[in-house]
Amino acid sequence: MKFYPLLRFLYMEVLELKRISIVATGDSLITMKQSVHSEPRFLELADLIRGADVAFTNLEMLLHDYESDAYPAAECGGTYTRADPVMIEELKWMGFDLVSTANNHSLDYMYGGLFKTLEHLDAAGVPHAGTGRNLAEARQPAYLETSRGRVALIAAASTFASFGRAGAARRDMHGRPGLNPLRYETWYVVREETLEALKRVAEEMGLPEVVQPEDAYYFLRKKFVVGEDVGVHTKPHKGDMEGNLEAVRDAARQADWVLFSLHAHEGRMGDPERPAEFIEEFARACIDAGAHAVIGHGHHAMRGIEIRDGRPIFYSLGDFIFQNETVAKMPADFYERYKLDPYSGTPADAYDARQKAPPRPGYPAHKWFTEEEKYWISVVPSMTFEGDRLTELKLHPIDLGQAKPRSQRGRPMLAEPELAERILETMRELSRPYGTEITVEDGVGVVKL
Repeated sequence: MKFYPLLRFLYMEVLELKRISIVATGDSLITMKQSVHSEPRFLELADLIRGADVAFTNLEMLLHDYESDAYPAAECGGTYTRADPVMIEELKWMGFDLVSTANNHSLDYMYGGLFKTLEHLDAAGVPHAGTGRNLAEARQPAYLETSRGRVALIAAASTFASFGRAGAARRDMHGRPGLNPLRYETWYVVREETLEALKRVAEEMGLPEVVQPEDAYYFLRKKFVVGEDVGVHTKPHKGDMEGNLEAVRDAARQADWVLFSLHAHEGRMGDPERPAEFIEEFARACIDAGAHAVIGHGHHAMRGIEIRDGRPIFYSLGDFIFQNETVAKMPADFYERYKLDPYSGTPADAYDARQKAPPRPGYPAHKWFTEEEKYWISVVPSMTFEGDRLTELKLHPIDLGQAKPRSQRGRPMLAEPELAERILETMRELSRPYGTEITVEDGVGVVKL
């Protein structure tokens, strides 16, 4: 009998070790201090993040001081994102202890900007995944040790400039720095008469003949096939998919819980809030390989939630911090893009011009971010796992302040009741195609498991 208290203590310790709470967010484009603010709804959000055993965000900023080796790239992800390195301390203040660095801005300042970012994260003691000095480093899991157990993070991106992709080292050549890629293949299904029309266009234009396979027709380097399922179709790049799944399987043997972060802008043709086919296929494969959650972001707006074998796939958590109008400096290319003097223009001039610029010919017609609410609302999911089993998933609606001035816009706080209801209804509709049921309790979404 005298051993019962000890056995009970050890039993409770084991139970506590295998129960963990995880909070995840979408993109953090942070340029300004968060710790100086004190609104109740902001502090409640910070407490939610700090209260979790693990808190993840996608760090979509490069951390450097414009050193001489941080050259602006000829192509960037839109805004040349950069933040004062002290901003990592602001994210830590909010409670974040695990970040992804794989996104379409990872190489905005070439290798110098990338290396400085990794150095600052290492100095701050923040585990990070998604970029590195070669493909092996970029793809390898990052690990976070907690009192509850060990958590792994693998991070990849499908949206990036071609030079941003990390390359593998070999015995006689070092690898290429960059991000962990998830490339994808695209083909276009058309009807027979459409394909014949393309062939006539190629002939009329005098396009050079190219090697044509038996089962497809290539027009301007795009693959067309005849079929009934007319539209744009995609599938994951075989090598990238298998390499990432191998990392998941490896991490599942080395950690108690595995998270996969995927930065992906790509959506369905005509329905950008629905992820492209390759994203769905890949995310499901990650769960099957051992990931406990797939955390999507990049689209800047919400996409639906799927529960696969009791584990969540967040196809896009949108933005968490969206301060892309207060980046301190922009290179000459950015000013030229908006027809400003590349020497004398100021950052405020550039951001004003971008906001007022008409859609570019050849690009999808859309309003600038500040004009659409969907880019300034999202949810912060809080997950509870007991062992491998997800036992609770709540969705906390957040508001990034669309109507606020530029100097204040983009900082998150828990949404007011009326907006919170609208956010959760939007997420309910986005998740419906996946059979996911969401109820609302006290202004918080609860996912049926």
